[in-house]
Amino acid sequence: MFCALQVTSVTRVLVVDDDSDVRTALRVTLQRRGYEVEEAQNGLEALRKVRGDDYDVAVVDHQLPPPNGLEILAHLRETQPRCVRVLMSGALDLSLVMSAVNRGEVSRVLAKPFLRGSVLTALEETIAARGRLEELCIGARSDGFEAERRHLEECLSGGLLTLALQPIVGAGDEAVFGYEALLRSRHGSLDSPLRIVAAAETHDRLSGLADIVVSRAAACLETMPAGMNLFINVHPEELADEEAVRRRFSGLMHSAHRIVLEITERSPMAQLSAWRGAIEFLTSAGFRIAVDDLGAGYNSLSILAELQPAFMKVDMSIVRNIDREERKQRLVDLLSRFARATNCRIIVEGIETADEADAVKRIGVDLLQGYLFGRPSPALAPGANP
Repeated sequence: MFCALQVTSVTRVLVVDDDSDVRTALRVTLQRRGYEVEEAQNGLEALRKVRGDDYDVAVVDHQLPPPNGLEILAHLRETQPRCVRVLMSGALDLSLVMSAVNRGEVSRVLAKPFLRGSVLTALEETIAARGRLEELCIGARSDGFEAERRHLEECLSGGLLTLALQPIVGAGDEAVFGYEALLRSRHGSLDSPLRIVAAAETHDRLSGLADIVVSRAAACLETMPAGMNLFINVHPEELADEEAVRRRFSGLMHSAHRIVLEITERSPMAQLSAWRGAIEFLTSAGFRIAVDDLGAGYNSLSILAELQPAFMKVDMSIVRNIDREERKQRLVDLLSRFARATNCRIIVEGIETADEADAVKRIGVDLLQGYLFGRPSPALAPGANP
């Protein structure tokens, strides 16, 4: 008795065997069951077919002129992972086959000779198992999506998001020039800045997150000494909505001269045209722009030319062990020269050792940031004592 699987759409099957009688027998059996069948008589023909078309099932003989059946199924696993991959063989190398099964290259093994009915049963059981697994995965993704959305709303509405301040100091006297405001979370699941931002991206809540960051930043300014600068990270997608940017930063206009907005250098250049209105509004109001993560992306010169920032922040991947790597020293020296030529100031971030600090000071950078000068610490509430 065959598995009572109802085929609701045409299932495409590729049969690969160098024995024409086997191919014919399988084609007739499968077509009677309602499958659409294509044949290949060797490995090269099979590869041509799978490169040109998608298949729901591949029934492939092991012993083929090169490439053999296992190589074809391995290729299918990479290129068509939803394809049910069935290996046929009259002389199974158990260890070889088990290794292929464990790697996920083979979904089912059929030993030759076999009855036609057993082929149908094997195929339909395997297809049904794949369907059940996909339903479970879809359900799990859906449950996870909803749980993440709930957690994000808890963060945005429950006062769980705060800012920590890390000092930025002058290279000459190491006096504090300003602070970078870094997002922190007290939520049990969304407990890191990366997780919070990723969730906000997924659930289209970046605007709500940005509103909270700017609100917290305004509170930070009240506790900082007059004239001290505050660096705020701005997600690139925020800048595409000029009206939202105007609304969000309207309450900080009186302190615009103290605020630097950091935009990551990893941002796609294609977005710059959409940012232009927001950038022009911010800079005309007195806010300054910093390009963050300089050297970690792929469009440094283009984004510098377009944004004309007041600050450039050299990524910590360049700073690490700079005292021992001459190439990194030459790169920071080149960036420093460029900065001076464009009336921009260089901030080197991620400094952890005195030797790294000495190396960049000799190069002539302007500002320094890193654990050597202070770790991020919780921002004080307005009116609190330091």
